[in-house]
Amino acid sequence: MSRPRTTLVALTALTAGALVAGGPASAAPPEPVTEKRALAVGTGGAVATVDPDATRVGLEVLAAGGNAADAAVATAAALGVTEPYSAGVGGGGFFLYYDADTGAVTTIDGRETAPLAMGADAFLDEAGEPLPFAEAVQSGLSVGTPGTPRTWATALEEFGTWSLSDTLQGAIQLAEKGFVVDETFQQQTAENEEKFRRFEPTAELFLPGGALPEVGSTFTNPDLAETYRLLADEGVDPFYVGELAEEVVQTVQDPPEAAGAAEVRPGLLEAVDLSLYDAPLREPTRIDYRGLEVYGMAPPSSGGSTVAEALNILEGYPLGALPAVPVLHHYLEASALAFADRNAYVGDPAYSQVPLAELLSDGFAGERACAIDPAVALAKPTTAGDPDGEYGPCPVEGEPTVAEGPEGPSTTHLTVGDAEGNIASYTLTIEQTGGSGITVPGRGFILNNELTDFTFAAADPTQPEPNLPAPGKRPRSSMAPTIVLQDGEPVLGLGSPGGSTIITTVLQTLVNRIDRDMDLAEAIAAPRASQRNTTTVSAEPAFIEAYGPELEALGHEFTVVEELGAATGIEYLPGGLILAAAEVERRGGGSAGVVHDVLGRPERPGADDPGLAPRRGDR
Repeated sequence: MSRPRTTLVALTALTAGALVAGGPASAAPPEPVTEKRALAVGTGGAVATVDPDATRVGLEVLAAGGNAADAAVATAAALGVTEPYSAGVGGGGFFLYYDADTGAVTTIDGRETAPLAMGADAFLDEAGEPLPFAEAVQSGLSVGTPGTPRTWATALEEFGTWSLSDTLQGAIQLAEKGFVVDETFQQQTAENEEKFRRFEPTAELFLPGGALPEVGSTFTNPDLAETYRLLADEGVDPFYVGELAEEVVQTVQDPPEAAGAAEVRPGLLEAVDLSLYDAPLREPTRIDYRGLEVYGMAPPSSGGSTVAEALNILEGYPLGALPAVPVLHHYLEASALAFADRNAYVGDPAYSQVPLAELLSDGFAGERACAIDPAVALAKPTTAGDPDGEYGPCPVEGEPTVAEGPEGPSTTHLTVGDAEGNIASYTLTIEQTGGSGITVPGRGFILNNELTDFTFAAADPTQPEPNLPAPGKRPRSSMAPTIVLQDGEPVLGLGSPGGSTIITTVLQTLVNRIDRDMDLAEAIAAPRASQRNTTTVSAEPAFIEAYGPELEALGHEFTVVEELGAATGIEYLPGGLILAAAEVERRGGGSAGVVHDVLGRPERPGADDPGLAPRRGDR
């Protein structure tokens, strides 16, 4: 549904009354966002990202009268400046939106597509063996048709009130003036230094003077500012059928290696792939969990279906009445079962039949739940279920499901809620941190390596593999932007980066918030573990320290990982307030902000106020 258009010139007052409940307009600007913070509570709208500059840009749009869709696009463009190794116009993503006027939740599928010239053997070498993963990543072969520009245009056309030109102004200024390099940005550059040095324009941009950017220095990207200015002036058509499209195709087909660097594999992308690209609207996944409506992204993302199936399994247990260890045991088991089904059945629905309705059915969840023993962990990997519509006693255990393939841990997520109750939950990515490593010369952005999310070769040729490459196909994703309603009214939005651990991060955060009565900031900050139908559970050190011995006594085994995910979320609170939450430490900490901050002010809630965690759902 198109919205009435407003422009920056026409805006003469800032809107910032009490949320949802309404309130007087105010001419005061939004609270300045100058540093990272994990919690903000206030009115007028909220934005949560991993970066304070991006959060600031989004809040300025809300304060100037833009809605959640306008602010989400502006924020995403700003993240393309400050988080160029995780997102940008060279990638794609999934945009989930709750429209307060209609009460509808809609999704935009901005996933990258395979070139029409790509076949099922694209990632096999001359001997028919899968390519080494790093070799595939650092090549033109890994680059899919970018979906982010088309996603932005579609989001504004369907839900926004601002033009693309207006929403890009904050990011243009940020790219021109620059941002302060922090330790996280320098570390990510260092981790990708070898890859970046393979490609001349990437090294020139991200290794200024041939060295890592110094912490505390200002990083500018005038090339990206000019690219954004082109999109602001002409819309996204130049990216898909114009001069920029030609440059993208040329870069993919003939990657610009640095002098002396080994040649990389050329890509298959052609002009026709860009010209045919579409970011379609899709029905979201939806399940009811303890009286709440939980919406997510449908295939080709596996995020919505896997989170939803696991919640359906968990709904049969009184988690709110159980101690922490039994809750976490059930969470890990439900996650393993849902991942077994994800790996067996979920892919691009245009190329394989995904039994989505059955995967989300209560009957299937009940049959899967009977595999959980409260006293003993399942042997893993476990087998997939049979979503055939006929469910009864526990089925006989079959062969273990084939494990998932590699998936990059990068990506970024933003969450926006406005004063009218609209929510945007948007996960966007270029896949691996640093993507393919290939920068389009003179354009300031890195191209994705999203096609390495395909399964390179079927592990069992006798069984269907839903995620093999094919012409025009969208690779399976784990992105899980989520929106929760109660009786049709907005409750919260949530999401995270992290490759396949996105699913478990979102799932665990929902369990923490709904079943364990943590406030959203606490639910995000809590120690994490991720069970993706693997032999061991990936877990943060703090999780193992707190719960490891008791869970090991049940049969769980752990592999230590330093951190999982980098979630952001917003929640509407009683009394017209809105809460924004981000990470305290993961990825260097996140940035939560509201247009008008009331946290800690007289007669307003403090960070430990129980009013920040109202009970949600029926338990």
